[in-house]
Amino acid sequence: MAIGAALLALGAGCSRNPPAAKVAETPAIRPQLGATGATADFAPNDPPGEWRRQARDYANTRFSPLDQVGVRNVARLKVAWSFSDGIPYGHEAAPLVVGDTMYLVTPYPNVAYALDLAKPGAPIKWTYQPHPDPIAVGKACCDAVNRGPTYADGKLVFSLLDGEAVAVDAKTGHAAWRTRLGDPANGMTITMSPLVVGKAVLVGNSGGEMGVRGQLTALDLDSGQELWRAYSTGPDADVKIGPDFRAPYPWLGGKDLGATSWPPDAWKRGGGTVWGWISYDPDLSLIYVGTSNPSPRVPAQRPGDNLWSSAMFARDPKTGQARWAFQFTPHDQWDYDGVNENVLIDANVAGQPRKLLVHLDRNGFGYTLDRTTGRIVVAKPFSSLNWATGIDPATGRPLVIADKQAKLEEKVQDICPTHIGSKDWQPAAFSPRTGLIYAATFNICMDLTDHKVAYIPGTPYDGMDLTTHAGGHTNKWGEFIAWNPLTGERAWSIPENFMTMSGALATAGDLVFYGTTDGWFRAVDARNGKVLWSQKLSSGITSQPMTYLGPDGRQYVAVVAGVGGVASQVMGAKNGFPPRGGTLYVFSLDGVSPASAPGMLTTQGSKASGAVYNAPD
Repeated sequence: MAIGAALLALGAGCSRNPPAAKVAETPAIRPQLGATGATADFAPNDPPGEWRRQARDYANTRFSPLDQVGVRNVARLKVAWSFSDGIPYGHEAAPLVVGDTMYLVTPYPNVAYALDLAKPGAPIKWTYQPHPDPIAVGKACCDAVNRGPTYADGKLVFSLLDGEAVAVDAKTGHAAWRTRLGDPANGMTITMSPLVVGKAVLVGNSGGEMGVRGQLTALDLDSGQELWRAYSTGPDADVKIGPDFRAPYPWLGGKDLGATSWPPDAWKRGGGTVWGWISYDPDLSLIYVGTSNPSPRVPAQRPGDNLWSSAMFARDPKTGQARWAFQFTPHDQWDYDGVNENVLIDANVAGQPRKLLVHLDRNGFGYTLDRTTGRIVVAKPFSSLNWATGIDPATGRPLVIADKQAKLEEKVQDICPTHIGSKDWQPAAFSPRTGLIYAATFNICMDLTDHKVAYIPGTPYDGMDLTTHAGGHTNKWGEFIAWNPLTGERAWSIPENFMTMSGALATAGDLVFYGTTDGWFRAVDARNGKVLWSQKLSSGITSQPMTYLGPDGRQYVAVVAGVGGVASQVMGAKNGFPPRGGTLYVFSLDGVSPASAPGMLTTQGSKASGAVYNAPD
């Protein structure tokens, strides 16, 4: 693409008050000159101005085709309006926008809100209060968080911390169904965002630090009834490994490995919970989903590879049957869950078109896999690490350094990365304009001592005693990077003094947005990493930015500030770490919105009806 044409594309829609008709169609997405050539399937190809699921598309790209806000005018972003939910727990979700309504779900107590974007100030249309069991707050490993709802067939679907999934009528706020998937008294919670594929609501569980056995369950979208359930550990029948399973490497191809790679019966409390992100390839009819650390986190108590923890599955969404699986960290000794997002891209490799999957693992290695087979195409460190020298290309197994293995009652110093990895759950983004992956990462190491631990249902099944410190090549806690998934190299990076633990957003305006845990929200040039705009918010940012078109035809960018989760556990005592408190900030060019006219004065009343509040017409 010629440079002049590229600039024209970037400048499209840059007027102060663009007409709605001009931005109603999806802009043509053309790659930049010098891009990697990677692209993606953006199914289900929702209207360009909407955001119906946390990743926006099935491929987990978090890419928006909107380009009204671009590199030439992003410095004009100002707050258009805001909304506070008053919840002190960590905020890790993005809002959704469908039509003229915005939907939010808070951390515990998991209150859902519908906001009317067509009216000044975005007043509340309805509120749904599910009142989950408060016992779950004390069972959640890393704060009472929620990673957001999804929208499908007129329903808002989300999880509750106490182990339930719920579907709410998106127009009225009335519950359509509510299904319990586990008992919080035994340590099971749910923090993940469900994914809907066809009529299947896919939702996993949390609680690996409590000895909870990992599971992925499919529920019927219309009724909430269970369709199938696949476990992460145990015999093949439980894991749903059958005759159609094809192991990418021989060591992953034995019978009942989910049981035999553990001490007797240890798989029954073996962790491998499913609390991260799910991707879906409609052409291959496969979902891709990761599993968490093995339990207990003390490796001396569970000799063996501990399959299928710290791994990922490719499954048939209709039946749950596994087609292949790959374990990133066999016999995980450091808490390197495999739950991070899998971004589905397509590219030429050695002159041949390939269907690929990009996964930046907690263990510090960036994997590009063939998503039809599970075999490695690229596996290189994306951040500083010292627990392994690399990945064996013949087997796919890490080459572990003996001096960095965990030991009982003996401190092992300076293991990099720390227990939350070089990148935790915070999702990366992909831009077809550059062909790069963008991710918030850590430069954090740990000193680790293991202690034996007994299993008592509903109590921590942990045993890791650790302290953390900044490390790596920058000696700063955070970094935002652009990653080339075809070469396994960084294109650029931005060091940050505090942890970078927000999701990333990429747009057709050649922008990438991210936040820091000390409260800076930034927009950078996707091509070179130049910071073009920053705004300090009221709390740290551990949520996921998104963008949408308002009913006025104007592009808005939204993010929630409300630090918490593991960021508070790791850095809460550091000088300058911000206070908690959840506030949604919505930005537009010059801060213009339907509520910003001179002399604007409007109020919106409401009336109560049980747990649902409906504003009058």
